[in-house]
Amino acid sequence: MGFFARPHYTSDVTDFIDSLKTANPALEAAQRKGRNLLWDKQVNRNEQQDIRAGQVAQKPYPYQTEPSEH
Repeated sequence: MGFFARPHYTSDVTDFIDSLKTANPALEAAQRKGRNLLWDKQVNRNEQQDIRAGQVAQKPYPYQTEPSEH
C-alpha cells in the first residue's frame, strides 16, 4: 500500500450522497429521467447540416465598432 493510501476513507460528501440515495431509492431514476429530458436527444443529422449551412459568419468581437475614416 502506498504512502498516501487511505483504505477505508470516504468523504463527507460521499457519505451524504450515499445516505440520500438510501433514504430515497427512486432518486437516481428521477435523475436519469431528467437527464433524458434535457440532454440525451436523438440528433437529426440532416437538420444539423441545414442549420450549419444557414449560419452567417460573425466577427470575433461583434460589439467592436468599425474604425471611422476622418
